Amino acid sequence: MADEDPAAEASRLDKEIAALRKQAASLRKQLQIQCSTILSSASTSRLIQSTSSSSAASAIARRGQAASHAAKLSTRSTQQQAYMQQCIYRISSPVTSFKVRDPDPHAVDGGHVLGLRFEVMSRGQFLRPYYVMLNRPYSGSKYLRVHRHTVPPAVPLAGLAARYLPSPSSRGRGQQGGGSGEHDQAAGGGGGGGGQNLDKFVRTLRREIVRYHNRLGVSADLRRRLGLHDARSAQSALPNALVEVGIADIEAKQINLTWADERTGRLVMDDDGKVIKFVVFGVEGRDWEASGDIFTKDDSVEDVARKLEEYMEASMR
Repeated sequence: MADEDPAAEASRLDKEIAALRKQAASLRKQLQIQCSTILSSASTSRLIQSTSSSSAASAIARRGQAASHAAKLSTRSTQQQAYMQQCIYRISSPVTSFKVRDPDPHAVDGGHVLGLRFEVMSRGQFLRPYYVMLNRPYSGSKYLRVHRHTVPPAVPLAGLAARYLPSPSSRGRGQQGGGSGEHDQAAGGGGGGGGQNLDKFVRTLRREIVRYHNRLGVSADLRRRLGLHDARSAQSALPNALVEVGIADIEAKQINLTWADERTGRLVMDDDGKVIKFVVFGVEGRDWEASGDIFTKDDSVEDVARKLEEYMEASMR
């Protein structure tokens, strides 16, 4: 009994330390948000500007610490305003185009490249943008082709390009000048030789990228809800506890779940991240009872996570 008391005390202290660390991280994040909010307000900007001007006028006389603080606040305020302007632009313009020059002397179309930048946001933060580069490799035609891209493999870029940016027909390639290309560019539709539709290609590609990240977010939210988002959470647990939740396919449409007693589950989603199927497999095959307890028709991811928690709690009694 005496041997168990120190172990229990150490476990309790570890839990308290982990809770305090989590609370400290949350407080630091709140402090950053509050500082950004204060610096971005119009009244604060006016106050900093007036203080900076008065400090600059009397800097020679004072040379004090207040002038240095005012200069730092002015710099931080300017940086915050620039950051806010950038965020507003990225939110209002999720897709932007720009021109690039290919330095390769043998590049097609004189090295002219059209770049497309796709913005993606997850959990209130901007992720690294994706880029698609287009060029015109067909002589005498304004037809575009995907030259380079950074889109993840899960997004069907090749299929979208074949549908909305088809190659010109042999007759279209032989025509000289830009008249035919301009007509094809405005024809729309895509596919079947009916011309290219760059606008629809961009819109559809953006939708597929957002869908992909929504599905990734479903997996992350499920792990976080079940307490498996941290590597330290994957510790020795009870036999009925979940030990792993991860993406099972490249398109992030299926999530694999693993219990400590070697049972496995599979959650299947549609393109938009809506749960359409959930199955559980045990050592003797499919566990129909567990599958029915955890998932019913029209359940959301939050419902599945809640039922998983209730199922694990009930099985531990």
